[in-house]
Amino acid sequence: MKNDDDFMRVALALARQAELSGEVPVGAIVVKDGAIIGCGSNAPISRHDPSAHAELLALREAAQHLGNYRLVGCELFVTLEPCVMCVGAMFHARIARVVFGASDFKTGACGSVLNLFAERRLNHHTEITAGVLAEECGQVLSNFFAARRARKRESDAAK
Repeated sequence: MKNDDDFMRVALALARQAELSGEVPVGAIVVKDGAIIGCGSNAPISRHDPSAHAELLALREAAQHLGNYRLVGCELFVTLEPCVMCVGAMFHARIARVVFGASDFKTGACGSVLNLFAERRLNHHTEITAGVLAEECGQVLSNFFAARRARKRESDAAK
């Protein structure tokens, strides 16, 4: 039986794949009854698609797997706190539980900036588990952006 840490490690591996493609390193998986049924790595740059967040790609794959856009009883594991767009898709999919690693204090919609899942006027409520492997998830992102800033400084200095 896999636990939250094990599933988050799979999402972290997907985040690292995104990084190798030049994308912001975020990975996500959808789990039903202990089995992974959808995977996604950030791909908005390579796909020229602002909606190609890891969460949405994982939701799409899971929906295809189940043959239904409703993902009742599913859990979504993601390395970074989901944004408003992704939370909206999770509402429509009826995700039962969202587990995330690092908090996002700029766009997080699961408690850092907003908590859409706590909004009682909305028709679906999802359990949230925050901070699973948060340090490791955050470090992957910090390293990515530090390297990106260093490359920009080198480029600027060469001009």
